[in-house]
This record gives sequence, structure tokens and C-alpha cells, in this order.
Amino acid sequence: MEYSENHIVATDWATYLLLACFILFALSKYFYPKRFHEFSLLPITNQYFFVHGKNDELNHPFNLMLFVAQIVCVSIFIYLMFQVYDPSEVETNEWLFVQICSGYSFFILIKFSFEKIVGNIFSIDALINNYLYQKLSYRNFLGILFFIGNLLFLYAVPPTALALLLFGGGALALNGIALLYSYKKNGKLIFTNFFYFILYLCALEIAPYIILYKAFV
Repeated sequence: MEYSENHIVATDWATYLLLACFILFALSKYFYPKRFHEFSLLPITNQYFFVHGKNDELNHPFNLMLFVAQIVCVSIFIYLMFQVYDPSEVETNEWLFVQICSGYSFFILIKFSFEKIVGNIFSIDALINNYLYQKLSYRNFLGILFFIGNLLFLYAVPPTALALLLFGGGALALNGIALLYSYKKNGKLIFTNFFYFILYLCALEIAPYIILYKAFV
């Protein structure tokens, strides 16, 4: 009889983190039921932005709870990609998830700060805040999709390179569609300041992801 090694990577910590995310979703729905309902309809209607997107603050507790859940869920998904594409790194680096989570949080917050600075320099704070609010809302919604995807890959469907690539590619495509919607909504302002828009697009929307990709590779 031949024996083959079966390496099992413990995911108890991921279970606890996903449970914490579920609690955050439940709390946001419990304390802000109407807001959560409108938020859940984002793929269908933009009523959420008409009600909350103009005078609402980015640091509203509802946004913060979903933002924390987004960071955790996206970080777990990236960790799963490491398990498939670079398993030796997972086995040798016990702090890998912490590094991923810290790096992703740092990337998002630095990018957000630069965009706020640009809005302040050009005296378009209200426009930038509205744009950032839309991006934050759509990415928080994607965080819920990553939560569902993580549940599937951890407990139902074995994560394969193709499955992770398709899921991640689909999430990036949805993020791109959300950005295009924001640009379309502000189309008149963009066309009147097209040169500055191209600079912004290259410096703050494209370049950071290229840098992140290079760092990841």
C-alpha cells in the first residue's frame, strides 16, 4: 500500500474573521435597515446615492463597518490566491495574512488621502467627496461578494487557479463598470477638464494598481 502526503492548511482563523464580517453586516443591517436595503440594490438602482451620496460623510459608521469587512474579505481572497499560486510562501510565512491585510489597508488609505489632497488643491472637495463616496460604496458591495466567494472556496468548492482567476477577474470587471458609471455621471465636468482628468486617471487610478501588481509579483 502506498501512502501520499496530504498537507492541510488550518483555516480556523479565516472562519473567525468571516464570522466577524458577518457580524458587521448584521450590525449594519440592524442599526441602519433602510440604508442597508438601499445599499443592497446598488446593482439595480442608484437611489442609494441620491439619498445618501450628497451630504453624507465618508466616515459614517455604516460605511466604516462595511469598509472593515471589505478589507478582511479581500485580504482572505488574496491569501487564497497565495495558497494556489505560491503555496511555499503560505507554509513558510505565518504572518502572510497580516502582511496582506496591512498592505491592502495602507494602499487604500494612501490612495484615498492623495485623492482628497487633489480635491483640496483644485478646490473641488465636494465633487471629489461625492466621487469617493460612490467608489467606497461600490467596493463595499464587492466586499460582500468576496465574502460569499470566500465561503464557497473555503468550505464548498476547492479553490483552483482558474476559479480564483475567474472570480477575481469578474470582481475587477465590476469595479471597472462602477468607475465608468461614476465618470459617465460627471461626464460634462470631465469633458470641460479633459486634460486634468487624464492626468488624474493615469496618476491615481492606473499607476497605483500597476505598482501594486509589480509589488505582488
